[in-house]
Amino acid sequence: MPQIQKMLFAAAALSIAFAGQAMAHAHLKSAVPAADSTVKAAPSELDLTFSEGLNLKFSGIKITGPGKTAVKTGEASLMDKDATLMVPVTDKLAPGKYTVEWHALSTDGHKTNGSYSFTVAP
Repeated sequence: MPQIQKMLFAAAALSIAFAGQAMAHAHLKSAVPAADSTVKAAPSELDLTFSEGLNLKFSGIKITGPGKTAVKTGEASLMDKDATLMVPVTDKLAPGKYTVEWHALSTDGHKTNGSYSFTVAP
């Protein structure tokens, strides 16, 4: 096999290997309340569904409301084969915009994080 073909084959193999690793991260697939949504009733819990199972000990959320006020939450738990992080909201949410900052550790050890917002209608 010519040297150039060997190099192209090696580059393709490395690309595939790294693409597989990138796909192994737990990505946020959906959330309730949904990102950029407006809800009529304040939620009593947030459900964040990821592309793969999570390690609960190292996964969680922080919610801030109008004026960047922290919102109190209860103890998180996992559902749906450990792919949905359920977090009770213990504070009553007043009308306004809320930001959810999340961090997750997938069961295979990859860390991800992100944020999204939703609004509670008056």
